[in-house]
Amino acid sequence: MKNNLDIFRIQTNNVAPQKGRILIAEPFLPGNYFNRSVILLVAFSEKGAVGFILNKKVELAIHDILPGFPEFNADVYLGGPVATDSIYFIHKLGKKLPGSIHVLGNLYWGGDFDILKQQISAGIIPSTDIRFFVGYSGWDSGQLEREIKEDSWLVTDVDEETVMQDLHQESWAEFVKKAGNRYSVWENFPENPAMN
Repeated sequence: MKNNLDIFRIQTNNVAPQKGRILIAEPFLPGNYFNRSVILLVAFSEKGAVGFILNKKVELAIHDILPGFPEFNADVYLGGPVATDSIYFIHKLGKKLPGSIHVLGNLYWGGDFDILKQQISAGIIPSTDIRFFVGYSGWDSGQLEREIKEDSWLVTDVDEETVMQDLHQESWAEFVKKAGNRYSVWENFPENPAMN
C-alpha cells in the first residue's frame, strides 16, 4: 500500500535552488518566520544562501522604522530571522543605484543607501519599484540543500512582476497553486491539523 503521506513529499523536478528562484515552505514547516513562507533567493553559492520572505508584511512604514528616512509609502516585510536590527531592500532601479546586485530580470538587491534616500527625497522613485525587509533569511554551506532533501522547501521559478506584487500571508496558497496540481492538497490543509 502506498504511503498516504506521499502527498506531502516534494516531487523532484530538477529545479535547483539558485539566485532569482523562490522557496515555498511545505505546509507544516514550524516557526513564526518560515511557516507558510515564500522566499526569494537573492544569493546562492557553495558558501550558502540569502533570501527574503516575500509574504509577511509588517504594518509599519519605512520612515517609522528608520528615523530620519524620507516619508515614503513603500511596503516593508519581515525578511527573516537573521539581522533583524537591519533593513534590506530589493528594487527595480537597476544600475541607477550604485552597488546593486542583479537578481532576476530587472530586479536588484541592495545598493548605495544614501543615494537611495536622495532619490526618494527627490521623488524620482515610485514606491512600487522597491520593497524593504527587516532582517533576512540565511543558510550556511549545504544547509539549504539538506532542507530541500528533507522536503522542507519546494523550489520554483518566479518572475519579477510577481515578486513585486502586494503579497501577504495568504499568498503562500497562490504560489502553491502555481507550483502544480501535485501540491493542490497543500492549499487547504490546516496550519495545525490537531486543531481541525
